[in-house]
Parts: sequence; C-alpha cells; structure tokens
Amino acid sequence: MRPLADPRDPPHIGGSDQREYKGPVGVPMEATAPSIGDFDRFVFVVGAPRCGTTTLAGFLKSNRAVRSPIVKEPHYFAQNDLSNLDDASLRARVEDEYLRRFFQYAPARRIGLDASVTYLYTPEQLEPVLRLWPDSRFVVALRNPLTMLPSLHARLLYIGDETIKRFDEAWDAIPDRRDGRRIPGRCADPRWLFYDEAARFSTYLERLFAVVGRHRCSVVLFDDLASNPAREYRRLMDFAGLEPELGIDLKARRSSYAVRSHWLQRILKRPPGAVRELLAGEQFYERFRDLHDKRNRRVSGGILRLRKRVLQWNRYPQLADALSLRMHDAICRSFGSEIDRLSALIGRDLTHWLKPANWNVGMEKGGSTRGANRAAFASELR
Repeated sequence: MRPLADPRDPPHIGGSDQREYKGPVGVPMEATAPSIGDFDRFVFVVGAPRCGTTTLAGFLKSNRAVRSPIVKEPHYFAQNDLSNLDDASLRARVEDEYLRRFFQYAPARRIGLDASVTYLYTPEQLEPVLRLWPDSRFVVALRNPLTMLPSLHARLLYIGDETIKRFDEAWDAIPDRRDGRRIPGRCADPRWLFYDEAARFSTYLERLFAVVGRHRCSVVLFDDLASNPAREYRRLMDFAGLEPELGIDLKARRSSYAVRSHWLQRILKRPPGAVRELLAGEQFYERFRDLHDKRNRRVSGGILRLRKRVLQWNRYPQLADALSLRMHDAICRSFGSEIDRLSALIGRDLTHWLKPANWNVGMEKGGSTRGANRAAFASELR
C-alpha cells in the first residue's frame, strides 16, 4: 500500500473516545503542547486490521506511564514521508503536525502510544521514528486470513467505506476496484478494498523487520490473544518495558457490528462535504481543526450526542457467516505461500490456518452455513 493520499482523511479502521486535554488552567495551549523530549519512546501497534489491535492498544492505554493520542489511529507516519528531512526539520514538523495535534498535555506519561494499522503497510516511512525515539517498539498483531478478511469486510461495511454487502462479491470486485471502478463515493481510502493485499503478512513483516530491526518488534497472534489475554497482556508489558497494572480489563475492546440502515450509517460515518464537519463527529473535528485558530470552534455537544444515539440504534452485534468453499479455496490460493513464509519468519507453524474447518466453511459453493459455533465465533475479538 502507498501512503494515504490526504493526511487528514485516514481509513478509520479503529478509533477512540478520548477527548483533548487542554493543559493546566490559565496556561496557553501553545505552552503545554508536547515536544519530542517529552517522550522517552513510543510503542506502535502497527496492524494488521481486525487482528486485536484495539484490545492491545487498550492494554497499553491503561498503563499510567503511557500517553495515548486523542484518536487511536493518527496514521501520521503512513501519510507523510519524512525520510528526506534533516534532523532539525524533522523535529519541528513532527512536533507541529503530530504531537501538537494528537497528544495531550501529560508530562508524567513519557511513553507514547500510536495504534495506526496503516503503518504495517508503509514500513519504510517509520525510519524517521527511530531518529526521534531510537528505543521505540513495534507490536504486530496477525490473524488467520480466513477470519481476518471477512471481519475486515464487515468493519468497512460498518464505517461506510464498503457498499458490497457479501464478502464473496466484494472479493470478486477487487480487479475492478484496482482499475478505479466500483469504488464507493466518499470512501476514505480505496486500497482497503483490495482484500487480497491486506493479509500479505510475511511480505510486510519482512519489510518492517528490515527498517526497524527484528529486536524492536513483537508479533502477537490473534488466536493467542483470544485464548489467553492475561498471558498476552503480561508479555506485551514486558516487551514495552512497562510495569503491569492491577485490575486491568482484559475483555475484547471491539466487537463486530452489522447495521440496520446502510444509507443512514454512511451519512453519519462518511457524510457529504456540505455537512461533513457537522455530522462526522468529534474525531473528524480533531483531525481537521486549524491548530492556529484561537477560537477553537467545536461541533455542538447536542448534535454529537444525537449522532451517537442514532449510531447506537442503527447497529447490532454481528454473527459471522461461514465462508463458502469457493472463498475458502480462493483465500488459500492467495495466501498459502505467505503463510509458509510467515511461519518461517516468526518460528511458528501456522500452516493449520488455511486448512478446512467445519465450523467456518460452507458446504455449498457460494452459500453460507450458520452452525452452532456462531455464538462462539461472535464472542471472539474482532
């Protein structure tokens, strides 16, 4: 994947409800904006999407030493190639465009957090991070493509970037979409619709290791996170150099949802330009607001509350449909060699990922099966 085209308009695969902290009362915001030196290092949860990154970010965010951004996924280093800047220009630009926009005044929290899933697909653009914070760490969450890709499709439907309701039909549309056809209007980034690219884990992991170093990376498998979150929490804290917190919430941070009205969902999640600032919500405002505008205008709280209530009404928990045999075979053909290379890369046999399993493969070509395992599947991390 190339860097996102518009630095203010990322794909919003994840998110956060954090609000901006304005700093001490009576102190201008400019005086409390974070600087490079306010952070000892960053922990980046770089992807892949729908592999437990929101849960991992939640584990890190709950630590008292960690300073998290006002949105879970700033996507800044995926959208901006800073590799040709000299050190002084790099520091100035990152402080003004990244730290000032996305991070709170919290001087006691010296470990930064950024959980942008686009970073896995633009690893070369993370090199400037190491010039600023050489001790940074990179967490990579991965998942069986047979479950990850349908989950990604469901998420894109939910946030309004996908309009083809059946995953098999969306998969078949990939060639057209690569040619610029059948792209939904107001789709934040059409490359998320290239499902055959999203699970090329070994390709992107090799590139990430080459840029930041294998010793700075930790790979978390979705299956391990779902089966033993306490163990993965302790492992994450150890890798990040953080003390585990007592009473940590180990529940999954994001479930999959379907929507009652796709039209209404897209109006609220991907509104037309004329009403975009009004309807797109608080996170949109934080991404687009003029940092130099002293008036610091905000969307009406009443509108935001109404928008939130309508979104809550419009969604309901989604239970996964089984893959058809045709789609199972297509995914296995597309990613078989990738999974073999990934197994060698991380020293763990993952070849079982692409083997048939009765609980998630439909019996009829093009059809779907709803078995007794649907409830268990729906309770997974999404």
